[in-house]
Amino acid sequence: MNLYDTPIKKKIQHMTWKYYLLVAFVLTVAEQAVAQALSSNFDRLEDYYRREQLLGNIEADYSFVSYPLFPTEAFGVKDPHRPTENTESFFDYDVNKRLGKHLPSDISLKLLPLVWTNQYNSHHPEDWNDGAMIPAKGYQTFVSGGLYFSVAVSENLPSLSIKIQPEYIYASNPEYDGFPLTRENPELATLRWAQYYFNTLNYIDQPERFGEEAYEQFNWGQSSVRINYKAISLGFSNENLWWGPGRRNSLLMTNTAPGFRHYTLNTTRPIRTPVGSFEGQIVMGTLKASGYLPPNSEVKDHNGMLFYSPKRQDDRYFNGMILNYSPKWVEGLHLGLIRSFQMYKIDRDDSFDAYLPVFSSFSEKKLQKQAEDLEEGELSNHQKRDAYYSFFMRYVWPKAHVEIYAEYGLADNHWDGRDFMVEMEHSRAFNYGFRKLIELPAEDQVIQVGMEITHLAKNPTSVLRGSQSTYQQGSKTWYTGVGVRQGYTHRGQLLGAGIGPGSNLMSLNVGWNKGLKAIGVQVERYAHNEDFHNETIKDIRMHWVDLAAALNGSWDYKNLLFSFNLKFVGAKNYQWIYDFNWNDYWDNSSGKDVFNFHGKLGIMYRF
Repeated sequence: MNLYDTPIKKKIQHMTWKYYLLVAFVLTVAEQAVAQALSSNFDRLEDYYRREQLLGNIEADYSFVSYPLFPTEAFGVKDPHRPTENTESFFDYDVNKRLGKHLPSDISLKLLPLVWTNQYNSHHPEDWNDGAMIPAKGYQTFVSGGLYFSVAVSENLPSLSIKIQPEYIYASNPEYDGFPLTRENPELATLRWAQYYFNTLNYIDQPERFGEEAYEQFNWGQSSVRINYKAISLGFSNENLWWGPGRRNSLLMTNTAPGFRHYTLNTTRPIRTPVGSFEGQIVMGTLKASGYLPPNSEVKDHNGMLFYSPKRQDDRYFNGMILNYSPKWVEGLHLGLIRSFQMYKIDRDDSFDAYLPVFSSFSEKKLQKQAEDLEEGELSNHQKRDAYYSFFMRYVWPKAHVEIYAEYGLADNHWDGRDFMVEMEHSRAFNYGFRKLIELPAEDQVIQVGMEITHLAKNPTSVLRGSQSTYQQGSKTWYTGVGVRQGYTHRGQLLGAGIGPGSNLMSLNVGWNKGLKAIGVQVERYAHNEDFHNETIKDIRMHWVDLAAALNGSWDYKNLLFSFNLKFVGAKNYQWIYDFNWNDYWDNSSGKDVFNFHGKLGIMYRF
C-alpha cells in the first residue's frame, strides 16, 4: 500500500475504544523500539530496480547511490520484495478492515520476508558485503525475518513506520592458516616483517579470527523506527547503509560490516526543483570495537617490547553525510559528495563541530587556525578524529541501456585549495565501473556486461609526502586510523570496501537476466594489502594475489527467491609466503599457492 496515496478516512467523532487502544499501542511501541531498519542486504532485489532504470522503467533522476532503497515511496510498487508481480504481501493485516473501517488513518501490519543464507569456505575466509556474517572458514548460516507496522493519517501529515527485523548468525569458525607468525616456520617471520605487520594491526580493528570457538550472535539487524513526510524520513535505525555508485565496492560505506545504531535524516525519493533533483542522508551513530585481539599479540621484539599495542575499547561517535545532485539540463547525470568522521565518544565535547563535523572545512590550514586559542597540550576536535571524503558521479543513459560511474576518495585533508590542485593524488583511492544491458529477442530478457575496478593502495605522492596522520609506516593506509585506532570499522569489519586496507580489485561480470531470474559468471583479480607488500616485503615475486571465477545467479518461484554464488579462488603467494630460490630471482614457481572454494546459497520466503 502506498502510504502517500492514502485518503483521509473517517472524522475524529467516529473514533471507538478500539482506536484509542491502538493509539496507546503505537505510542508504547514507538517509545520502546530499538533503532534499526529496512535491509540493504537484498542485493538481487536492489540490482533488479537498478537494471529497470537502465531499461527506462524508472526515472533517470533517481541516483541509486544511497541505500537502503524505499521502492514503495520512490517507484510506487506495492511490495518492495515482489517487484515483478506488483502485488501486495500475502500477509498484509489491514487493521482498518478488521475493525470495521472506523479509524481516521491507515494502519497496517505486514510480515517481512524470512531470509536464510548459508555460506561455506573451504580454506580461509572469502568474500564481503554480507552484513553481520563474519570472515570465517567453514560453515556459516544467517537467518532474518520480522514485522513491519505503519500508520498513515493523510498525505498532508507525517506517517509512522516501525520495522522489527532481527538477525541470527552462527559460524563454525574453525582454525585456518593465517599470517606466518601462526605457523611452524619462524624464519619466515622476521622481526622487521612482524613489526610492520603489527603496525597495521595497531591502527585497525580487523581480527584474523573472531575468537577460538564457534561464533554465534543475535542482534537487532535491519530494524528501524521512522517518521516519514513526503520525500523526507527521520528515524532511529540499525540498518546497513551503502553510499556511492559502486556495485561490488564503495569507498566509504558498504554492507560488509553489521549495521550500526544511528539517527538518520534522509530522502526516500528525489526532491525535484527547478534546477534539478536532490537526494541525501545525514547520520549520527555509534561504532563498537570487536573485542578480539590479533593473532600472536604477545610477540615481542629484541628489547622485550610487544609488537602489538592494545587499543582503547571505548565506543566511537560517527557522523556521515551523502549528498547527490542531478542537474535538470543533463538527464541521467548524478554528482555527489560523501563525508564521514569518527572519534571516541568520551573525547567529544558539546560543540556543533563535534556533533556535525560533516559541515566543517576541508582545509587543514583553516582547521588548525580554529585551534589556535586552545591551551597548550589540548587537542582540537579535528585532531582527535579520523575523516574521509569522496566525490562521485554516475551517468545513466536509458536509451543505450548503459551506466558509468566513478568515486574518488581522500583519506587526509589538504593544506589549502592550492595544495589540493597541485597534489590531488595524495591519500587518494578510487572506484569506477560501467554496465551495459543488451536486449534479446525474447521478451524482457537481457544480457548484462559489467566491469568495476577498485584501487586503495598508496601512490608515490602519499608515500613520499606522509600526512598529518603519520606513524612509523609512513602515510596512512586506507581504513587504518590514528586518532581512532580501531580504524574505519564496526565490530571488527570494514565500513568501506570489503577488500580491505591497501588492496586492489578488478572485476568483470557477464550474465543473463529476466526479471529476478539471473545467471552469470564473474572473474576477479584481487591484490591483498599492496601497501604492506610495497613498504615491507618489497619483492616482486611475493604479491598475494587471488584469481577467482564465480558462477552466480538468482531465481524466483512463487513466494520463494533463491540466490547462489559458487566461487573458485586460486590464491597466489597466500599470506605473502614465498620460498626463495636465491639462484634464480625470476623464478616465480615457489610461492605458497592454495585453492579456496566459496559457496553461498540464500533462500527468501516472501509472505
